[in-house]
Amino acid sequence: MLPVQLFAVSARGPVPLPVRAGARNAHELFDELPLGVYSALRTFEHERFLGLEQHFERTDRSLALLGWPERLDRSRLASAIDRCARAYPGPEAFVRFDVLASPARALGSEERTLLALAPLTAVPEAYLREGVVVRHSPLARPNPLVKVASFVVARRPYPLGARDAYEHLILDAEGRILEGTSSNFVALAGKSLRLSGDLALQGVTQRIVATLARAQGFEVVHAPLGAHELSGIDEAFLTGSTRGIVPVVAVEEQRIGSGRPGPWTLRLTQAYAEHARQHARPAVG
Repeated sequence: MLPVQLFAVSARGPVPLPVRAGARNAHELFDELPLGVYSALRTFEHERFLGLEQHFERTDRSLALLGWPERLDRSRLASAIDRCARAYPGPEAFVRFDVLASPARALGSEERTLLALAPLTAVPEAYLREGVVVRHSPLARPNPLVKVASFVVARRPYPLGARDAYEHLILDAEGRILEGTSSNFVALAGKSLRLSGDLALQGVTQRIVATLARAQGFEVVHAPLGAHELSGIDEAFLTGSTRGIVPVVAVEEQRIGSGRPGPWTLRLTQAYAEHARQHARPAVG
């Protein structure tokens, strides 16, 4: 079994920290720590990353919105990510980095920036081929533009990954779809691509996909979709930095379009894969 690893990001490089016995994924490593803000992404070709600088920018923006004076030491963190990714024994890794609210003293460290790696769990090919169903949740983000780590714990009652409940959506008081609990929700209607704008966490992958869609003639509209509008859209999908694009064929009992992944979803999936091949880079250099 491939390892789950945790490191303190220090001036002298990444320092290994103890990992709780039985930890199944990177998220569980932070359960007993003073949570702050985080970001998560995946490797490409073992040690390359897509949009790493955008993840750093979003983390610094989250820190600023919380009113915290700290900012990432980007050079130090990038160096740690590069070193740990190159040493990871699996073919691809799930990578999470955090800025804690206070030092990780429970693990014997005075550092607040931590880095975790775990085996990357790929989206099953059947889900990509046939699409997934998503459900509603009662969850809300107090500040949707801040990626707080406590939300990872809050969403656990709404597990991810089953085909008939692959993700759970966050709706506002007016019944508009803002985002998934771990992804962004994107709708296609004609040649319009609907995003939630500033009412949802700003996803790095969503931003890339929007750029790719514009290049294919789509108008990008920043206006959340009302749940009552689902019957009028042609296609929908989720975006996320660890999963890419995942086609959605139903929300609760409402079928989307034909009930199969649509042609534009497939084209954008191919365009995103090609973009990753061309633009994923090592964390350093």
